[in-house]
Amino acid sequence: MADSGRPRSAADPDAADSRTASPQPGKKRTQQSPGLRPRYHSSGPGHCFRKVTLTKPTFCHSCSDFIWGLIGFLCEVCNFMCHEKCLKTLRTVCSCVTPAMIQVPVAHCLGPAGHKKRVCCVCRKQTEGNAALRCEVCELHVHADCAAFSCADCRRCHLDGAVEQDLFHHHWREGNLPSGARCEVCRRSCGSSDVLAGMRCEWCGITSHASCYLSVPPECIVGRLRGMLLHPSCVRLQSRNFSKMHCYRITESCSHELDFSDEVDPCAATSKDAPPAAAELGKQFLKVFDGDDAAKRGFFRLVSTSRATRSEEVVEASLRAFYLPGEPQDFELCESGGLQCLHSDDVLNRNGGPDNRSDAWLLRAKPRQAEVVRVHAGWPRSGDTFVSVSVSASSTVESVLTEVLTQLHRQDEDVANFSLMEVYMSSKQVQRLTLTPQERILEKLQEIRKVSLRQMNQTRFYAVENRKSPVQVNLLIGGLPPLLAKEEYVQMIQETLAIKSHLVSISHIYSSQGAVALQISCFSEAERIYMLAKDSSVNNKPLTSVVIPEIMINKLGDDVCPLLVFVNPKSGGLKGRELLYSFRKLLNPHQVFDISNGGPLAGLHAFRELPRFRVLVCGGDGTVGWVLGVLEAVRHHLVCREPPIGIVPLGTGNDLARILRWGPGYSGEDPHHILVSVDEADVVLMDRWTILLDAQDISEDGKDNGFLEPPKIVQMNNYFGLGIDAELSLDFHQAREDEPDKFTSRFHNKGVYVKVGLQKISATRSLHKILQLQVDAVNVPLPNIEGLIFLNIPSWGSGADLWGSEVDGRYGKPSIDDGLLEVVGVTGVVHMGQVQGGLRSGIRIAQGNYIRLTVNKPIPVQVDGEPWIQPPGHIIISAAGPKVRMLRKSKQKQKKSAARDGRSESPSSRNGGH
Repeated sequence: MADSGRPRSAADPDAADSRTASPQPGKKRTQQSPGLRPRYHSSGPGHCFRKVTLTKPTFCHSCSDFIWGLIGFLCEVCNFMCHEKCLKTLRTVCSCVTPAMIQVPVAHCLGPAGHKKRVCCVCRKQTEGNAALRCEVCELHVHADCAAFSCADCRRCHLDGAVEQDLFHHHWREGNLPSGARCEVCRRSCGSSDVLAGMRCEWCGITSHASCYLSVPPECIVGRLRGMLLHPSCVRLQSRNFSKMHCYRITESCSHELDFSDEVDPCAATSKDAPPAAAELGKQFLKVFDGDDAAKRGFFRLVSTSRATRSEEVVEASLRAFYLPGEPQDFELCESGGLQCLHSDDVLNRNGGPDNRSDAWLLRAKPRQAEVVRVHAGWPRSGDTFVSVSVSASSTVESVLTEVLTQLHRQDEDVANFSLMEVYMSSKQVQRLTLTPQERILEKLQEIRKVSLRQMNQTRFYAVENRKSPVQVNLLIGGLPPLLAKEEYVQMIQETLAIKSHLVSISHIYSSQGAVALQISCFSEAERIYMLAKDSSVNNKPLTSVVIPEIMINKLGDDVCPLLVFVNPKSGGLKGRELLYSFRKLLNPHQVFDISNGGPLAGLHAFRELPRFRVLVCGGDGTVGWVLGVLEAVRHHLVCREPPIGIVPLGTGNDLARILRWGPGYSGEDPHHILVSVDEADVVLMDRWTILLDAQDISEDGKDNGFLEPPKIVQMNNYFGLGIDAELSLDFHQAREDEPDKFTSRFHNKGVYVKVGLQKISATRSLHKILQLQVDAVNVPLPNIEGLIFLNIPSWGSGADLWGSEVDGRYGKPSIDDGLLEVVGVTGVVHMGQVQGGLRSGIRIAQGNYIRLTVNKPIPVQVDGEPWIQPPGHIIISAAGPKVRMLRKSKQKQKKSAARDGRSESPSSRNGGH
């Protein structure tokens, strides 16, 4: 069953193989000339079916059932395969007419696909190897050489003001469902891991057969995650000059050049695609371009023809090769570089012998004296979204608009208040152009077709109202020196970015983070500042530039508490990258932030006016501490100053995640179930601590107490260690800095820790000789130890209980919110190993809420896993203001209602897990 979906024709095996074999990297798709074969009509628009003989197990793309028998029906354009009985109820459209079905055009964010096999949404063949791409926002999977034929049908995640929609509809995406998916209408199995079958809403996650999904009510209620999802109607982002990569803060390393991603050496393509015995089989290959732009770029498709093929059949094969709808008699093939057209019924007779044969042709649309144009309404309306208008050589934009307004029952309004907008819906970017009133429509259509027939197929026209809405683009510029005055930041921005003061204003200054938020009232100025900031630096530190969406608070529901997600893609190997990808699909990508691109401040600034929200941090303890530190520094800018914080553990130790029940480390759990757990989590309080490190010369020779370095303040959440514990962390940190590519798995990291520990097994250091400890103003003598650790949470060193569970009348039971630190000592590496093995506990020394240390010599220290060498001086640990609110995973099982809303199978699991 592994080769299902690869039917073969017994009468023409080579032709069938050319249509069904998966494209290989760097090769052009070869299209077989159709010849004289019967066609079968269906209710699915655009398909061109013919009967084929099956020699392998095959599934129907419509009902996902097995095709019993030897006969199937194959679309020669998109490779859709189905039963004969399914032809009558077919609702799936062919790839050639997909652009016509788009409700609101939204560009994709295509990047390299993961390792799992998927099915291409254009040619319906399995994607393999490096030739596969996927959208970072929706569930579109395509081959690299099919990307040019996909269109802008991504999810609409914000309001942009160009085209409006009255209802929030389901956003259906076909295929790439596992076999366990169930139809929302008939409750039968509707998915398949072998073929592109079944439909899924990319917002609420419900699934359906392609023949059933039209029975589902069109309005989408988002589903189980609606209480934490940022609804698209609540987000506004004016993004005229920004790509979707910029809008969703997707790093450029994830992007892909898609305009003509399948361009290769034409000679190489011909030699690879042409079988050695082509001459003996009486076949030849024509290189076909779909317009002047393709010929200029060298972007062609190979069309295989037999010795006696009519010109109309070659034209039809060329249309299928470029996924173009239309009748062959409306097109012609012209010799590339010349004006001669192909008129003969025999291609070889036209081409002559091998010496004067031309194998490069331009596919052209024949000139038309009149035609019918669809014009879509750019405002919400019930019923059909477009009207059809007949245009002739004398038709202008103004006359077309007059006819459109008449058909839409708005003939009493002044046509001067409307414009006709040309929208090119390529998968990479939606391009809009407002046409002048006197421009002739027929000439415009002919001009587009001459440039590219594929572009014409992905172009539509909108009638829009002329409204001059104020422009406001929000940018966050980071990487500036911290702790400067407002005037200094204004001057620095002015000198570095040369901003125009009448177009740009500074809305917020985050001096502790070295960042400023700009409001810009001009698209071109916003684009210039964005690009210039990314290429600029201040004090040899590169600046960061992030586009910030506007969240409209008044449109948020009373029962909605949006989730702000931070993901560190550098944590947990590739798992962080996959989680980032999954959460963008399950939620609105505007609420999911790559923390390596601008840090946590970008997300907190975007959510600054929300009265309530929760935070989910995907990373190690260091990433959690980073978010908590930035939150503490900017909380006075937030309406919700203490949002609860949950954790997806991606680090090595993950001690904080352990005690909050989020587990020892992420190991591939379903991201949808993670979000449900966050929604059901309990809010608990946790202490945070401030550590003041005051490095001074306190030796006998330095009685003047001269400063060795400026005092610094750090925040501590988990633990603070001195001595052997910090020394191991420092050695591990240095090894990771030297070879970061090797530290991509939790198992390897722990192995390095063990290796470093064995090297220190014979080290001796008597801390009691170089440390003086004072707890709550009481001097505490130290035993003979090599390491001293101050615990805020009852987990240390990847889950070890350093304090121990035995009852001691001198000390209270440790808690994360008791306002006390536990002081524990270890005698060496062996003792630490015994603690982590559960054989022993540490040496209890004290409990208190105010710690003072005097250090006589330089010593390794570490705070939450971040190590360094601390010069001699004083160290003071005290409580850091209010307790922070954390999310602790609930012990209760998910409610049955939640499972029912999730349809017993999460959207994430339906599209293949993480």
